[in-house]
Amino acid sequence: MNEALQTELLAMADRDERVRSELASTGELFDGYNARMAAVHEQNAKEIARVIEQYGWPGVSLVGNEGMEAACLVLQHAIANPELQRKCLPLLKKAAEIGDVPAVHVAYLEDRICCFEGRPQRYGTQFDWDVNGALSPQPLEDPQQVDRYRESVGLGPLSEKTREMRSRAAADGQERPRDFHERQKEMDAWARSVGWR
Repeated sequence: MNEALQTELLAMADRDERVRSELASTGELFDGYNARMAAVHEQNAKEIARVIEQYGWPGVSLVGNEGMEAACLVLQHAIANPELQRKCLPLLKKAAEIGDVPAVHVAYLEDRICCFEGRPQRYGTQFDWDVNGALSPQPLEDPQQVDRYRESVGLGPLSEKTREMRSRAAADGQERPRDFHERQKEMDAWARSVGWR
């Protein structure tokens, strides 16, 4: 195991989680894509891209379970870097095939890419506020099969996850957007500006 690389990955994840926690405590995290959070994500994206270039995907065999989880978190949060997320999806799939990464991480990344590209997601891992002001899964590829897809990667029923996400949002003090349609326009403009669409 590469302990130095594990330490580096854990530091990236810690930076992300620390800033997220600080911004959540003031409510700033929930009012658009906060510039401070975006800067952390951008810095981490550059660092994880360098790691991948040098080592390939940092799975359990290279950096242990904690290092692998940290790498997955950093990648999931590299939302302003479509090229990196798209490039890493096949790497994650290959790592999952050999047991170096749990398949659930592939599902989260695949869904995230679909949603940012404006396509329905398969596993129901991505949530946002709906037109009625409820935190809900973003559009699904196949609502009838979603729980079967989720089970195949070790996730529980979507109804349970929806309750959990709504409860967590309430505990964090998140509020629905003031104007759903304006938020949708802003999100679409952002997705286009960074190259998702």
